[in-house]
Amino acid sequence: MSMLDKNQATSLPTERLIEHFKLYYRNLLQPSNVRIDNIYADNMIFKDPVHEVTGLDQFSSYLDRLCDNLIDCRFEYLDELVGDGIAYIKWNMHYHHPKISSEPITLRGITHLHFDTHITYHEDVFDMGAMLYEHLTVIGPVTRFIKQKMGKS
Repeated sequence: MSMLDKNQATSLPTERLIEHFKLYYRNLLQPSNVRIDNIYADNMIFKDPVHEVTGLDQFSSYLDRLCDNLIDCRFEYLDELVGDGIAYIKWNMHYHHPKISSEPITLRGITHLHFDTHITYHEDVFDMGAMLYEHLTVIGPVTRFIKQKMGKS
């Protein structure tokens, strides 16, 4: 086996794990052929600007609650950086939640992953204002005004 063949053989599990991760979230409301327990470790940790969840069972429940009122939720992957046991994936999330907005919303974010054979740590980083606050009837105009003023400084 040549050196190139060895490198390709060792990188395949990582590539497959990242591809399965992206396939699972590509269209969150439509079941994929990828099972969540094939992607995540049982003792995984998930964080985003609002939640912190430990364990695959709690994370599965979190995803179920997240999807309850969504009409659409799909991810468009823009860029990724994958190293030995770590990955950063930049994305646009396109979603429609009628309690937030009558129109679909696009949110830009980054996912930070740690993994070995399964993902052990998953952190989503995004702007809560762009996801939620800007679209709410009462505080939306105030949030947009503040962001606009800050941009002009």
